[in-house]
Amino acid sequence: MSRQSGLGRACLGLIRRDLLCVSRHRAEAANPLLFFAMVATIFPIALGPDPKVLAAIGPGAIWASALLSTLLSLEGMFRPDLEDGSIEQLLLCPHPLPVLVLAKVCAHWLATGLPLLLLTPLLALQFGLTMESTTTLLLSLVLGTPALSLLGAVGVALTVGLRGAGLLLALLLLPLYLPILIFATGAGGAVQRGLAPSAHLNMLTALLVLALTLAPIAAAAALRVRG
Repeated sequence: MSRQSGLGRACLGLIRRDLLCVSRHRAEAANPLLFFAMVATIFPIALGPDPKVLAAIGPGAIWASALLSTLLSLEGMFRPDLEDGSIEQLLLCPHPLPVLVLAKVCAHWLATGLPLLLLTPLLALQFGLTMESTTTLLLSLVLGTPALSLLGAVGVALTVGLRGAGLLLALLLLPLYLPILIFATGAGGAVQRGLAPSAHLNMLTALLVLALTLAPIAAAAALRVRG
């Protein structure tokens, strides 16, 4: 019981530390959110005011913006640990490394994914999305953005400290992100066609469970190889 409580305290300590680092670098942490809002706002400006066109491309545009902004924020997941030597401490920690990686992914999602969710209803208004479409979009983001962070942890663990890591990270992760993007936009399209989005949301749930099961183990193995 004491070992489990020690692991819980270690995970909470990691989450608290990472969120504190984010709060100390607010301008850098706000960049992905600003990028998300700017990219999502460009689509209505470029395509014009036709409400049918905006409603049709709205879920896809918001999801593409969320995916790109997540890519922009991923390097911060392990880069500060590399710079201050904390990665070595994680590797030497007696607690299971995959669980500690999962805690860092949770902190990353709280700092990036959660603000995207809070901003999405405002962005949905400029596309003229209905309440049902907006609700489905939010559900897809709730299921999809944690999977983006989990898969991103694997890519970051493989490329942390490398030159040109940003480009390499994008090349590694975009093929893995495509199924999430396809099912997420498919859920929004199903609602607009008057169909139930449950099949697409179920697939997103399955992808999240798969990422939650395998990604921390893969990221921990990549960190051990690097160490």
